[in-house]
Amino acid sequence: MAEFIRPKTEEEFEINFQQKKPLMNPTEAYFESSRCLFCYDAPCIQACPTGIDIPLFIKQITTKNLTGSAKTIYDSNWLGNACGAICPTGILCEGACVYNHQDVPPIQIGRLQNFATSYAIHENKNLFKIGPSNGRKVAIIGSGPAGIACACELRIMGYEVDIYEAKEKPSGLTLYGIAAYKITNEEVEREMDYLKNKLGLNFICNHPILEKFQLDELETSYDAIFLGIGIGPTAILNLPGEDKNNVIGAVEFIEELRKKHHEIKVPNHVVVIGGGNTAMDAASQSARLGAENITLAYRRSKSEMGAYGFEYKLAISSGVTSIFEAQPISIDGKDQAESVTFKRTKYNNGKLETIEGSEFVVMADLVIKATGQAKNSSILNLVEGMHTDNKNRIIVNEVSFQTTNPMYFAGGDAVNGGAEVVNAAYHGKMAAKGIEVWLNSFK
Repeated sequence: MAEFIRPKTEEEFEINFQQKKPLMNPTEAYFESSRCLFCYDAPCIQACPTGIDIPLFIKQITTKNLTGSAKTIYDSNWLGNACGAICPTGILCEGACVYNHQDVPPIQIGRLQNFATSYAIHENKNLFKIGPSNGRKVAIIGSGPAGIACACELRIMGYEVDIYEAKEKPSGLTLYGIAAYKITNEEVEREMDYLKNKLGLNFICNHPILEKFQLDELETSYDAIFLGIGIGPTAILNLPGEDKNNVIGAVEFIEELRKKHHEIKVPNHVVVIGGGNTAMDAASQSARLGAENITLAYRRSKSEMGAYGFEYKLAISSGVTSIFEAQPISIDGKDQAESVTFKRTKYNNGKLETIEGSEFVVMADLVIKATGQAKNSSILNLVEGMHTDNKNRIIVNEVSFQTTNPMYFAGGDAVNGGAEVVNAAYHGKMAAKGIEVWLNSFK
C-alpha cells in the first residue's frame, strides 16, 4: 500500500502525482510497436469510439514514420494526445487486443498514441490544412472535448468558428475534471495551443452564455450553433448538514486541485460519498495530498459500483478504505462537518432500503460528494424548440447530432449524461459533419 507525505512544494506534488501512463522514450515505443500483430479486421479499432486505425498508426511507429502516425490518429480523434493518456484503454482498445486471449500483455496502445502525438506537438508538425473559406460561421458554446473536436473538424471544412468558454482557459474536462495523475496541465495546454495555432481556433474565454438575448445574438450572427456545455456542478443530496463549509462536490474538489496543486490542503479524515470513477479519483487524490484516513462510502454493493475495477484498485492501493451498503443520512458537527452518520442498506423486493437501528458514524474533517452532477438546465431552457429526455439530456439525431431545434447541434456529456473524453471527441466530429450536411441542404 502506497504512503504519501503531504506535498509542500510543486516537486513533492509531482512525486505524489506521478503519471500513471508516463511518456515512452523512442526505444520503448519502437519495441512495443513491434509486438503488434497488425490484425486484419482489428478488434481494437472496433473498440475505439473514434475508430482510429490503430494497427496503421502502430505500424507507422515501427517504420519510424512518427509524423504519419500522428496524422492517422488526429484524422480520427482531435483529442488524440489527451485520449492517449486518459482513455480507459484497458476497457476499450487494449481490452480488445487479441493478446488478452493468449495470456500475453496487450499492446500499450494508449501510450503509443500519446508518444506519436507528443512528437508531432513537440516538433510543431503540420498535419492539418484549413479548408478554403466557405463564407459560413458556426458558434461553439463550450470548449470541452466535444466543442474542440467540432471546431477542428469545421475548420478543415472551411468554416469560421468562434468558441465561447465560461472559464478562464479552454479544454473543459481535460483541464479541470481529470485526476492530476492521469494527465498534467502542461500536456493539456500544449495540445490546445497546437490545435489553436494550426487551425486558427478563436477562443472567447470568460464569456458564459447565460441569457436569452445572448443566444438571440448568436442565432443572428452564425449559421449554426453547437452546444458542448457538458454537465453542471455536483448535485445536491438534500442531506442535513450538507451546507457546512467543509463539504464539497468532487467535481469542484478536482477542479481546485488541478488549479492549485500543492496549495490544496486536506485534513486527516476524509469521507468520499459515491461509487463512480469520479469518487475514485477524489479518494485517490486525497490520499496523494496526505490525508491519513480516507473512507469511500457507497450505498449499494461493490459489484454495483459504476467505477471501473482498475480505478477502485488504484484507490485501495493508495490507502483508501471502502464501505459498501451504507447510505449517508446526515453530516454532523457544529459549524464544520465532524462526522457522517450512515445507515446500512438492503434490498427488499428489488428496492434499496435502509435498515432501522443500523446507524454508524465515520469521522470526517472533509466530506466530498461524488454522487453525480446536476445538468446545465439554465441554458437548455433558453433554446426554443430544443427537447430533452427525462434525465435532462439533450435529444439529438444519432447520426448528425442535430437537436430538435435544427439550428442547434450538441454532443458530449450534455447528450450522453457523462461518458469518456473519447466519446465527446467523436460526438463533436460527427456533429461538424452533420452541420455541413444540413447547411449544404440549403444550396
